[in-house]
Parts: sequence; C-alpha cells; structure tokens
Amino acid sequence: MKSYSIQEINDVLQGIISGSTLQNITAAEQLEVATNSEISFIGNKKYEKLWATSKASVAVVNEDISIEPGENRAFIKVKNADLAMSQILELFAPALPEFHVDIHPNAVVDKTASIGAGTKIGAGSYVGPNVKIGENSTIYPNVTILDESTIGKNTVIWSGTVVRERCHIGNGCIIHPNATIGADGFGFRPCPEKGLVKIPQIGNVIIGNNVEIGANSCIDRGKFSSTVLGDGCKIDNLVQIGHNSKLGQFCIMAGNSGLAGSVTLGNGVIIGGSASIKDHTTIGDGAVIGAGSGVTCDIPAGKTMLGYPAVEARDALKQWAILKRLVNDSKK
Repeated sequence: MKSYSIQEINDVLQGIISGSTLQNITAAEQLEVATNSEISFIGNKKYEKLWATSKASVAVVNEDISIEPGENRAFIKVKNADLAMSQILELFAPALPEFHVDIHPNAVVDKTASIGAGTKIGAGSYVGPNVKIGENSTIYPNVTILDESTIGKNTVIWSGTVVRERCHIGNGCIIHPNATIGADGFGFRPCPEKGLVKIPQIGNVIIGNNVEIGANSCIDRGKFSSTVLGDGCKIDNLVQIGHNSKLGQFCIMAGNSGLAGSVTLGNGVIIGGSASIKDHTTIGDGAVIGAGSGVTCDIPAGKTMLGYPAVEARDALKQWAILKRLVNDSKK
C-alpha cells in the first residue's frame, strides 16, 4: 500500500501547509466518505461546509479558503485545487496491466509492419501490412490496426479498439476500449432502381498529438479526404464524430454528443453532453455548446449556446423564464 506524509505530498504540490497532522495518507477520496488516512479536495467554496463532518485528515484547497482545518487536521493551499488533484491521483494510481513480453506470441504482426523500440503488443491483437507504430507505445490485447495506418510514440490503445486502414494517430494519445477509428462515414443516396446507394468513403482519419478518445466512441473516415482531430482534443465515451469533420486544438466533447458530417470546430470549443451539431456548420474558437443543445447554424467565436434549437445562453434563459411564468400563470 502506498503511504505518504503530508510533507511528502506537499513536496509534489509545492503548496502551503496550514495546520498539522502526523497521519500518513494512503489514498485519495471525496469529502463525504474519506477516512482519516485519506486526503480529499475542496475545489469550490460551496463544499467548505462538508469539511466539518468529513473524517479526512488532509484536504487540498484553494488559497482563498475561508475555513480553518481544525485540530490534528491540515490543508494544503494551492492556486488551483482541481489541478493539484490530478497530481495527487497520479501519486496513488495503481500500476497498469503488465506485459511479460513486448509482443505476445498470440499477436499477429505482419512482416511488413514497423514496430518501434519499447512498444508492447498484447495477445490477440492484429497489426496489418505496412503499419507503423512509434517507440514506447502500448497496444493492449485484442486491438486491430489495419493496413498502412500509423501510430505515434508513447500512445496507448486499449482492448477492443479498431483502427481501420490508412488512419493516422499521433504521439501521446490514449484510445479507450472499443473505440472505432476510421469506420465508413454515413453516406447514402436514393436510387430508383436500388433504393439506397452507398457512397464510397475513401478518405481517412488523422488524429493529432495528446488526443484522448473515450470508450465506444466513433470517428468516421472522410468521404474524400480526412476527418481531423487537432492536438490536445479530449473526446468522452459514446461520442460520434461524422465524416470530414475538422476539430481544432484542445476541443472537448462530452459523452453522447455528436457531430454530423463536415462540421468544423475552432480551437478550444466545448460541446456538452448529448449535444448535437448539424452537418456543414462551423463553430468558432472558444464557443461553448450546452448539454443537450442542438446546433443548426454557424456559431461565432466565444459564444455560449443553449437549447434546442440552440440560441445564445442569455436568450435561452429569458425564454425559459417566460415559459415558466406562463405555466405558473395557467395554474392560477
């Protein structure tokens, strides 16, 4: 079991210790259920009231906290408790699954594939012709990487993922279980003789560096050219990104959200959970689309949009307030 003194933890955080405790810390936990051997976090003033009843002996807090830690308890004050939390969780993170050999004998690796030094490939994985995988990447069991695809260095691909032919994934990426990279885009046209005719999807997917793709998410290949995810994008579980969409750098898409085909996101766009974006729309840099919203037209940079169809947040809030008053008036 890992165990750290408060001073050892603060050596990592470089914060300011307020109060004192001799209790060694063995885990991190939320305030309500933490024990006296666990460290917790107060990242927002509304949670300060929970400290009095919490059993945690140490909490990482923002510098402007308005309460004192109390007897035999301590705070570690930092500029941003949420960011400090990620450092603490790294300290207590359990080891990842082990590989006893770099390339498992039950993996199928084509003789034309290029595998970088230090890369590990698990049992049941398939690496196709002319695939290139960079140094120190980890391919967990039962991953499929098809012909002429490339995977950068220090990238992790979890079990069940399929990377289809000619797709490209950058350095330092994490692809979670059962994601599909490069499935055909959804393209059909009516035909009097055949009903619906499938439009061939001959493009690919290009994923930048330090991108994370959640479990069971789908990134469709382009019809003509590429579906592109820029550096640093973070995609949650169960997200759909349609063919020929283009995401700038550091975009976030929360679970169950989706982009139809040929959507363009600027840098730093945030898409809330279950939001849907119409095809051929452009969302500008730094725009925020609220959870459950439906975007049907282009959105300028920096705007926050809510509702279905989505309108500017302040207008949506006014509309909801009016509807609430109308409902209340009808009950009188």
